[in-house]
Parts: sequence; structure tokens; C-alpha cells
Amino acid sequence: MPNDFNQQVIEEFRANKGRVGGYFEGARLLLLTTTGARTGRPHTTPVGYLPDSDDRVLIIASAAGAPRHPAWFHNLVANPRVTVESGAFTYEARAVVLEGEERDRVFARAVEADPGWAAYQEKTERVIPVIALHSLAEGGPGKINASSMGEALKVVHDAFRRELALIRAEMSEAGGKGRATDSTPGDTPGSTTGIPTGTLGAQLRVNCLTFCAGLHNHHTGEGLAMFPFLEDRHPELAPTLARLRDEHDRIAELVEDLRRVVGDENADPDTARREVERLTTELEVHLTYEEEQLIPILDAGA
Repeated sequence: MPNDFNQQVIEEFRANKGRVGGYFEGARLLLLTTTGARTGRPHTTPVGYLPDSDDRVLIIASAAGAPRHPAWFHNLVANPRVTVESGAFTYEARAVVLEGEERDRVFARAVEADPGWAAYQEKTERVIPVIALHSLAEGGPGKINASSMGEALKVVHDAFRRELALIRAEMSEAGGKGRATDSTPGDTPGSTTGIPTGTLGAQLRVNCLTFCAGLHNHHTGEGLAMFPFLEDRHPELAPTLARLRDEHDRIAELVEDLRRVVGDENADPDTARREVERLTTELEVHLTYEEEQLIPILDAGA
């Protein structure tokens, strides 16, 4: 892609903490910075990703079915240590090219969610690589992209809101309308879901379970660190923090209900959709209340 197109996406992504409009609106997008295999210089590229687990995400070097791998793939093969910007966080990662059965299984999962990936594979004789990006961040998801504690809270909350909105959209189409995204419009076919009606699909289940794990980790961190920190300095916040802890317990129950449903390979999409809606409703009330109560205090220096 022309550098000016990518640069516009990069600037919008960074300015809006991961949210972009236009062609990539609604896509799961990250910024991948690799080290040039020949030049040794850093190169940043917008790349679509698939959630996979707490500590890794997956990217696919489709290049829209072009005969050659994209340049960023050659870079990370030569220098596997990369930088990932998720919108809310920036972290170092180790890139691992998946091989054999694992690669085929993950690619099949992607194709199930969006047949556009299969169309790209059919266009080229090369085997389209699938890469796992393993986070190297210790003790958390990485460096938060915020200039204050209050902004940090809002940035993380908005990342959860965006992901949950994507999952809801995917649920509404029994698995969703996928976006096979490298970094170019040609890598976003916008095809209808290939998941059979009446099933969730493996990737959608992974999306839900990864979201649940991330939310659990966030609330655990608040309970162990931020809430005691605020309690110690602001005793008057006791009723507010008690309510937030109660809401954490309630949301944990809803998260467990959703995990139980989507963990079943034969999960009923309507049941899963209802669980997602229940979680969405209560989580939004919780996030909004927490922001209203805590952001002014956090931005005042706690």
C-alpha cells in the first residue's frame, strides 16, 4: 500500500486509541512495528488480528493473495522481536510463524469466520503464513497509552466497549461478518460469514473467551491495586468502592455464565447472544459509574 494511506491509518489509530473510521471501521486492527530485514530501520504497518488467548494474538500474512509475502512478514522472520500497539496498550512481542497442523487449524478457524481468507489462499501458490504474536510484557498487558490515571481508566474501558460491540455484531450474524485484514483494502473482503446458521463458530467462541479473560484480569487488578490505593487516600470513597466491588462480583457471575455457554462446541447462538446482551447491559452501567466517580479523583492526582 502507498505509505501515505498507511500513515493516515496509523495517525488516526494512535490519536483515537485504536478506533479508526473509513475502510477499517469495525475491524480488529493493531499497529505492528518490525525491524527492516535489510535496512535495520523500524517499519510500522496496520494489520488485522484474531484474538487467541491472554498472551498472544494472531495475524495472517495474506497480502490479499499476492504471489509474495508482505514485507512485514520478511522483517519479522529476520527479527522476531516486534512492537505491538493495540490502541489501549503498547508492548513488545515475539513473533512465531505457525507450522503444520497448528497453522492449518488456525487458518481454518479464520476461514470459518470469513471465507475471504480462503479466497486469498486460492489466488496464490504460496501457503499464506499465520503468525502468533506472544506478548513479552511482564505483570500486565503492556504500557498503557494514556497521560494520566483517569485517561488510562477510560482508555481501557473503551477498549472493552469496542471489543464487546464487535462480539455483539458477530453474534447477530451467528458468527459475524469477518474482515480478513493485512493492511490494505484488498485484504478486507467484507464477505458474509461462512459459519453455518445455528452455530457459533470456533473463532467467535475464542473471541468471547478472550474478552472474558481480559475483563476478569482487569477487575482483578483493580481489586488488588487501584481500589486499595484509593481507599487509603480517600476514606470517603468507601461506599463507592463497596458498590464497585459488588458490581465486580455480579459481572464475574455473568462472565462465568457466558464462558460456560460459549465453551460448548454445540452452543446455541441465541443463548450465547442473550448472555452477551446481559453482560453488555450491566457492564456499561458499571463502567459509566466507575468513570463518573473515579476519573475526577484520579486526574486530580488521587
